[in-house]
Amino acid sequence: MTVGVLVLACALDAAVGDPRWLPHPVRLMGRVIAGYECRMRRIVSHRAGELAAGLVLAVGLPAVSFGAAWLAIDLSSRLHDVVGQAVEILLAFTTLAARDLADHARAVRRALETGGLDEARHTVSRVVGRDTAQLSEPEVVRATVEAIAESTADGVVAPLCFLVLGGPPLALAYKAINTLDSMIGHREPPYRHFGWASARLDDLANWVPARVTALLIVGTAALVFRNTAAAARAWRTLRRDGAKHPSPNSGHSEAAMAGALGVQLGGANVYDGVALERPTLGEALRPLSPRCIHDALRVMWAVFGLAVLLAAGLLRV
Repeated sequence: MTVGVLVLACALDAAVGDPRWLPHPVRLMGRVIAGYECRMRRIVSHRAGELAAGLVLAVGLPAVSFGAAWLAIDLSSRLHDVVGQAVEILLAFTTLAARDLADHARAVRRALETGGLDEARHTVSRVVGRDTAQLSEPEVVRATVEAIAESTADGVVAPLCFLVLGGPPLALAYKAINTLDSMIGHREPPYRHFGWASARLDDLANWVPARVTALLIVGTAALVFRNTAAAARAWRTLRRDGAKHPSPNSGHSEAAMAGALGVQLGGANVYDGVALERPTLGEALRPLSPRCIHDALRVMWAVFGLAVLLAAGLLRV
């Protein structure tokens, strides 16, 4: 993969995001996962069978995604180098989600600012797994900021890491892993066994990107907020609270974001009617208002820009 391909793919994501009319590999992956699960539920019901079926899916879908992307690039390159590069750019573009994340977060902020709390609850439900119907305005803001922090890791920095390491094929394999985790990688029934392998593979794939993201948030906080106090607070919060989250990865970017913004994240969330208490991250130095969503997006775009520069530099080495 060349620097030019990487930069053009990133520019395309920043410009157009994820138009719903454009076929997207992740949506295809979602249909494959749902179809496979439906078939397997008819065949297996015991713990060992679910673990085995889940393992086949966790390994098979990323492998198929890698192979399909590699074959598409190889065949198109045989037609012409320009065609091959165009396919490579398009495939790399589909692995990035900065603009799509920003569009969803801005929609939540607009709804809150115009008094549309119900609309904001509905919009934020598209990017978080918790129940949103009863969320207050601060809780909607918290959910959105947490989603921005987590998605900065798995929708921006992680794909860039895998694009550098193995081009679009490896990045699409990562997207398959990430999609599997979001759909079936849950600890609660009915996915405790069926989604176990997918969840563990996602933990492994995101271990380095999550920590890189947290450091990039710390590194860009001073630039975004034009003071070193934000960066110092982000670093202090990351070190103190980053490992408190039940996930081995999500807490790092969320803690760094909480520190950069001077807000408190975490706390009680409701999933399928069941309330779960999570450790708090950061300190409530300012209220959770729609402005926090704007500031979190500023940090996300700064991280995106810095990550692209670092990725381009690594490709030149």
